[in-house]
Amino acid sequence: MVVEGELLWEPGEEVAARARLTRYLEWLGRTGEDYESVWRWSVEDPAAFWTSIWDYFEVVGERGDGPVLSGAMPAARWFEGATLNYAENALRRDDGTAVIFVSEDGARQELTFAELREEVARVRAGLVRLGVRRGDRVAGYLPNIPQALIAFLATASLGAIWSAGSPDFGVPSVVDRFKQIEPKVLIAVDGYHYNGKSFDRSAAVNEIAAALPSLRATVWIPYLAAAGDGRAPQRAEPTPPHTLELPHGEVIGWEGLRAESAPLEFERVPFDHPLWILYSSGTTGLPKPIVHGHGGIVLEHLKSLSFHQDLGEGEVFFWYTTTGWMMWNYLVGALLVGATAVLYDGAATHPSPAALWRIAASEGVTYFGTGAPYIMASLKAGIEPEGLERLRGVGSTGSPLPPEGFAWVAGALPGVPVGSFSGGTDVCTGFVGATLLHPIRAGIIPCRSLGAKVEAYDPAGKPVVGEVGELVITQPMPSMPVMFWNDPAGERYAESYFDVYPGVWRHGDWIKVNEDGSCVIYGRSDSTLNRGGVRMGTSEFYRVVERFEEVADSLVIDTGQLGQEGRLLLYVTLAEGAELTPELERALCGALRQELSPRHVPNEIRVVPGIPRTLSGKKLEVPVRKILLGTPVERAANLDAMANPEVLRHFQP
Repeated sequence: MVVEGELLWEPGEEVAARARLTRYLEWLGRTGEDYESVWRWSVEDPAAFWTSIWDYFEVVGERGDGPVLSGAMPAARWFEGATLNYAENALRRDDGTAVIFVSEDGARQELTFAELREEVARVRAGLVRLGVRRGDRVAGYLPNIPQALIAFLATASLGAIWSAGSPDFGVPSVVDRFKQIEPKVLIAVDGYHYNGKSFDRSAAVNEIAAALPSLRATVWIPYLAAAGDGRAPQRAEPTPPHTLELPHGEVIGWEGLRAESAPLEFERVPFDHPLWILYSSGTTGLPKPIVHGHGGIVLEHLKSLSFHQDLGEGEVFFWYTTTGWMMWNYLVGALLVGATAVLYDGAATHPSPAALWRIAASEGVTYFGTGAPYIMASLKAGIEPEGLERLRGVGSTGSPLPPEGFAWVAGALPGVPVGSFSGGTDVCTGFVGATLLHPIRAGIIPCRSLGAKVEAYDPAGKPVVGEVGELVITQPMPSMPVMFWNDPAGERYAESYFDVYPGVWRHGDWIKVNEDGSCVIYGRSDSTLNRGGVRMGTSEFYRVVERFEEVADSLVIDTGQLGQEGRLLLYVTLAEGAELTPELERALCGALRQELSPRHVPNEIRVVPGIPRTLSGKKLEVPVRKILLGTPVERAANLDAMANPEVLRHFQP
């Protein structure tokens, strides 16, 4: 066990001096102030803070003379009268490498900013020929390949609205998302590579297109076919068998879309004009179509990537993600700060568990991001990363990183700070995280992000310090949704975040905010464990259980209801060759008793073949709890929104 709070890294004078946050503070005239005082200013005077972000980064656009902030959540409005365009800000550089693409099958491609601008201009012209105009939706069924980025930027340049799904999503899941937004154009691949295998998605694309009567055109990228022929995907045309069943609109290939050169132009739009539509997981209902605006994302990503990831020109940014997770949108934000984005299409552990570390080494990555499970898997596999001399930071998100994960990074990558970040699709950023001015302590998130007034609320709705409470945001942020699609009165939006504390954003996590502003996230508040009045987040439980080499994954469910204590059930997926012996059960229960409390010893430990997860990899605690309390499987979760729906039947009582 690693003691929570153990000091693992401290910024030296040289590191702190060169930090981009330090340069910003010098520009502000706040040199020498501690971070907490600057954070308080950023949330107590949000108009001044966000204006400083616009000015410091010299955002391309018209600032206008309207108020910086008017109204209150959920109806707050930012920078009324301002106009700008995300793509114009992302593509303002002409020199340097913009994108590095790597595939698990060995393919590799680089694009300079000049080449990326040329490709975006071509695809923009192609979209115009297909009738795409400001406000129209363009949908992508695409892996993490350059064409996804190019299509997004081309869409944004027009003031049209981008939305994406990863090709590992099932047809019903994609249709549930895209049918709500009625796209005019669908851009799709014929398949993808994963874990050493190829997956043909031609039939799936036909089904998706058939379910979208709004389509004027489908653009095929023969990703698999081209790779088989040794050609670049953009140079291949779709083969007739792939397109015979498409019922709506015309069908063209990527090469046809980008066939004509054209000047690169940008439609400047109001600050809150829709940029893209992201989606909630959709595991317990129709996915919520979350709309973010051009201005909010530009300001938020400039601030977060520069000050919390310390990224800028000359840096190489890699985060393992698919196009179906908001971390893809965050990753491509590297272009806003002039950094290079590394796009990877493939499995994290193919051909070995060290695959991502090897990409980081081969591409000279300076900031490496991944999910907490990959760091813990690296620990268990005994990986010793090599060739990472350029690496200056590691990021972890998706679920809380246990102290042991912090300590492994500190030991495997001496001198490289690891920052655990937490936020979400809802705001498309992390609202608690790290900076190069903070020490790194095991299991602790060093700070609340600038401009994010994160607090912990007790059951009475009062802020508490040093105690676990509901994670709330009590001042608006520019990257909060401008709306949900098809929610004209804002009712669904208000119900999602403001139904418990009027005017205060309730995020749905347990958090403890310490006296120094550092934080600990304990997991979802709707799946907390409450045993005899002792309340505990599930992340602490998993930290103990998954430390055992015999346990590959786990899920803990408390079936208790209001006024009635239930059973505490621990489900484990065992590592290859392991068995749930009486000795292992005693060891697990003993560790939980000693490290948590006697009340958190499970009533029963059950072996299951897999732990149910969303398509973005998050554990599904709430649907399993519903199943255990009698809800039929098909009503407890949307199976099409799951990565492994077949495992749910193993949780039926």
